[in-house]
Amino acid sequence: MVNHPNLEDDRRPGRTSLVRRARAARPGRRRSGAALSIATVGALILGLFLGAPAAYADDYPSWDDVQAAKANEDAAANEVGRIQGLIASLTQNVADTKAAAEAAGNEYFAAQQALDAQARRLADLQGQADTQKKVADDTASKAGQIAAQLSRNGGDTTALQLFFSKSTANTDELLQRLGQMDRVLSGTQAIYDKALEAKNTAQSLTDQATAAKAERDRLAKIAEDKMQKAQAAAQAAAAALADQQTHLGQLQAQLAALQDTTAKTVAQYQAGEAARAAAEAARQAQLAAERQAAEEAARQNGGGGGGGGGGGDSGGGSVGSGGWVRPFGGYQSSGYGYRVPDCDYWGCSSSFHAGVDLADGSCGSPIFAAHSGTVVYAGWNGGYGNYIKIDNGDGTGLATGYGHILNGGYNVSGGDWVSAGQVIAYAGNTGGSFGCHLHFEVYQWGSTINPITFMQNQGVYMG
Repeated sequence: MVNHPNLEDDRRPGRTSLVRRARAARPGRRRSGAALSIATVGALILGLFLGAPAAYADDYPSWDDVQAAKANEDAAANEVGRIQGLIASLTQNVADTKAAAEAAGNEYFAAQQALDAQARRLADLQGQADTQKKVADDTASKAGQIAAQLSRNGGDTTALQLFFSKSTANTDELLQRLGQMDRVLSGTQAIYDKALEAKNTAQSLTDQATAAKAERDRLAKIAEDKMQKAQAAAQAAAAALADQQTHLGQLQAQLAALQDTTAKTVAQYQAGEAARAAAEAARQAQLAAERQAAEEAARQNGGGGGGGGGGGDSGGGSVGSGGWVRPFGGYQSSGYGYRVPDCDYWGCSSSFHAGVDLADGSCGSPIFAAHSGTVVYAGWNGGYGNYIKIDNGDGTGLATGYGHILNGGYNVSGGDWVSAGQVIAYAGNTGGSFGCHLHFEVYQWGSTINPITFMQNQGVYMG
């Protein structure tokens, strides 16, 4: 449980404090992991996928091998050394691939932040350009009206004929003609100058926006590439961990059997290994049952989350008419947009929050897919910790992101298809986070947008 509701959000650190803050949130982690170069990451991933795991299946000793080795002291010593090497190799492979996955995830995080910042700059420039263009249009029109009135009052029909000889829909043509009306211009000079200045400013801003769009597109490609590399690294780490979980218990039992000089057979160790496996299976079954019960309870309590209920305590899991669902229960602890940076010993957070934080005061609560789609990323993502990204596209460029997932709390993997309301993970406190919660994002063509507004337009309230 989290004692203070204001701590149930994330404070994304800047680039200088990102890794340190993530480490602070997860004590005991290897400090060298995040410092791996991208070349090291690539080498580790390539090694795994090109057939260089800790050991091949044929390299692992059987119980018959162990029994035969016990009959000879030298053979037993050799087998002990072999098994110890395999255990060390498995352990090191897990550590190396985990560190590589974290380093790749941090690079993906930094690339996405750069893309989002550029997208905001582009939107700002385009907005300014549109505003200045409207000022130019309105002012030029006003100048034209005044010029026409002054010409009527002065009886100069030549000026009127010049002014109305062509369509005045185009601001550039209108300003050009006004500039030719020397006598009339004396009464409209200030307005004319303002319109011309606004036009030039609008053009300059439009040119800047065009360049900013090209840079945004470049950064989008980089972010996509970093995401794919990070996903490959995450899959490599998962494969190494699965390999360790498959073989480590038996290797340790075989080692103990070889080192026990009082026993002549390995049957008792085989029996112990079987009992351990059965106990683990029972534990996993119990966890699955508890999770299923928690998910069902969340669905029962969250019937209004997907269709248009507005309560801040509404849960997730109930799919609305538009196919969207509230991804998490609880209340909104931090909204989208600019906020006062949070500073501590490790540094200061970002002043822009690219998602919405939802908290229910506990760890391990289910996280629901906000919409159906394909999981394109499931792995470490810098300040967001354990993270899932789902492509909800259908040609619309939409995607959703889910951050700070509990360690070991993934329910899906990269490439999986998920349905709206499906439990995809469990809330945790990984990354730059102060208390268990969900950091939820919505993407449009690669950049984050306001998830609160977007979900409200789908009839889902994040209150």
